[in-house]
Amino acid sequence: MRIVFAGTPEVAVPSLHALVRAGHEVVGAVTREDAPLGRKRVLTPSPVATAAAELGIPTLKANRLDAAATEWVRGLAPELGVVVAYGGLVREPLLSAPVLGWINLHFSELPRWRGAAPVQRALQAGEQRLGVTVFRLVAALDAGDVLSRDAREFPHGTSAGEALAALADSGTSALLAAVEALAADPAAGEPQDGEASYAHKLAREDGRIDLARSADEVLAHWAGVTPEPGAYVLHDGAPLKLHVLAAAPDSTPDAEGPAGAPVEGVADPAGTATLEHGAAILRLGGADGTARTALELVRVQPAGKPAMDGAAWLRGRGGKAVLA
Repeated sequence: MRIVFAGTPEVAVPSLHALVRAGHEVVGAVTREDAPLGRKRVLTPSPVATAAAELGIPTLKANRLDAAATEWVRGLAPELGVVVAYGGLVREPLLSAPVLGWINLHFSELPRWRGAAPVQRALQAGEQRLGVTVFRLVAALDAGDVLSRDAREFPHGTSAGEALAALADSGTSALLAAVEALAADPAAGEPQDGEASYAHKLAREDGRIDLARSADEVLAHWAGVTPEPGAYVLHDGAPLKLHVLAAAPDSTPDAEGPAGAPVEGVADPAGTATLEHGAAILRLGGADGTARTALELVRVQPAGKPAMDGAAWLRGRGGKAVLA
């Protein structure tokens, strides 16, 4: 089938490769314009632009799917358009340009978590079953008929980056099944069923962790905002990035850490990190100790400094730090 592909980030690349490997003729790729990356802000092609160049696929770089983009796509005479995380809306008349319209690989079990950040919001909500849905694009947001689905369970504490990478790979099977279904029956698809929920785009402030919550809730929040926009707490009024957070190994509030100072346990306020058996353990919960739970600060990044092991950072603070 003659396909035009629209996508931008790394999670879209497996789908592009899968379509080519399956023998489809990908006649063009649409992706976002080169963006400044890194401290030096070097203009860098998107992962899809790089993959398309390696595959010899003509590419249009556009941040808006305007009239010029529509004419470019029409000139390719595609039978089908495929979208995977392009980063913009496909509207008429582009929506009707391919003979069979457009389909989208979306990273949720629709109609749950329609919108820009489905995996991130699902993880923040404590969900461990994550899925993909391939559906027909229509004017309404993520509301078209469903062609195929897939889902799997993820361990608690799996980051959004890890989950998206896994779904990007496993979701290619659902995408290829949807293309085959349309080839066999251009009218294929079933209406979405169930209550819709929405996954709004994440902002930097979404990364602020509330240490008044339980360890399970904190770990879920961390998972949903890692690696982007990034989880953080405050230490001495400055942000401390939490690159890697994990369920704490077994430890007791009165254990002796290698630094020689006893862990003060329930006498400490919520959000106290202490060295316990060589690990940086963050204790959460009420001051009376009735709901105290713990997490391990595996890798952190203080403001203005490189990332480092949580234990090394805490050792430099004298083995104890209060976080907010």
